[in-house]
Amino acid sequence: MTTNAHHIVCTACGAVNRVPAGKALGQGHCGSCKAFLAGKVPVDVDGKILDRLLARDEGSFLLDVWAPWCGPCRMMGPSYAEAANHFAGNLRFLKLNSEAHPNAAARLQVRGIPALFLFQAGRVIDQRSGVQTAPMLTQWIESVNILNPSA
Repeated sequence: MTTNAHHIVCTACGAVNRVPAGKALGQGHCGSCKAFLAGKVPVDVDGKILDRLLARDEGSFLLDVWAPWCGPCRMMGPSYAEAANHFAGNLRFLKLNSEAHPNAAARLQVRGIPALFLFQAGRVIDQRSGVQTAPMLTQWIESVNILNPSA
């Protein structure tokens, strides 16, 4: 049986929301806490929210694993924010501080940072490491065709 909705985890409160297929996440709010389901800026997540995303989320998101002491991570920050703005609510951009949440980073088997993971329905579909510019991120995301998985 096919469904015309996806389960999307709110990164603010962890609630699972049903979102009609084809509806831009940037237009949706969490039914529990009313936070936007996706926005124009990257969102910080902790290990608990990441675990919930991996277990229950059926959508797509890009996760940047970083640390505040990491020069390359700080260099990539503006490019990551620019790419998030470019995809404006069509793809969620998340950040996981590996220093604050080392167990979550370890579960992803992060060996170096910055580390980027593209997720679809709780599974890694592609990953990159090292500093990426905004054009590199845009090209990568578009080449994976994560925004239109049924196409």
